[in-house]
Amino acid sequence: MTETVVIKLGGNATEQLTPQFFDQLARWRAAGVRVLMIHGGGPQINAWSERLGLTVHKRGGIRVTDADTLAVTQAVLLGVVQPALCLTLHQHGLPVMGLNTTDNALLTGTLLDQQLYGAVGKITQVNTTVLNRVLADYVGVLAPLAQTSDGTMLNVNADMAAVAVARALGATRLMMVTDVPGVIVNGTTAATIDPQQASRWVQQRIITSGMEAKINAAIDCVHAGTQVNITNDVTCPGTMVLSAAM
Repeated sequence: MTETVVIKLGGNATEQLTPQFFDQLARWRAAGVRVLMIHGGGPQINAWSERLGLTVHKRGGIRVTDADTLAVTQAVLLGVVQPALCLTLHQHGLPVMGLNTTDNALLTGTLLDQQLYGAVGKITQVNTTVLNRVLADYVGVLAPLAQTSDGTMLNVNADMAAVAVARALGATRLMMVTDVPGVIVNGTTAATIDPQQASRWVQQRIITSGMEAKINAAIDCVHAGTQVNITNDVTCPGTMVLSAAM
């Protein structure tokens, strides 16, 4: 069975990739491992929103998305972040293809909670047929946007998108690459975290905002049998997320 690795890159992480990162991707490709990257763009979206006079508002690490914010998010992800990431991969000798939901309806979704979040969605269907064809020959670079069945665009939290896609593809591993080495507790990176620990640390405000959303998404993924690591380096384990049964 072909192994698939899904890598979620935060917006900061897309601008801090090391030579070791590209070397690891090349090694995976040489070993026949398929690689799909799902990229965020939070800092870049924040910067452009502020430049355009839009208020940045988040709830639990999820960007509240009105019509103007959705337009900026789509423009920044597909016009700034993704092209830069694809160019960098190409410059490191990796075959790459940029992808988004409008390519053969790759990601279909529904509104998460319109009253709370606006045009934020959750993914309900992944076009695995097309993704599998692409990943046979390319490193895929996919933006976390979805569309409803009638074509309405939705902003999707990149962590939630990565989990949905990893589960649909039956990925062996999901690497959540961020700008910290893992889940940091009392100044130390936790080697592992399970749902019970996560719940306690959220209540104690040790895990907050973006990391809270990341942990909740990761726990959903490990229940489906995918190994999840939260790290700032794909060559290091960082924090491994465990299911309650492990």
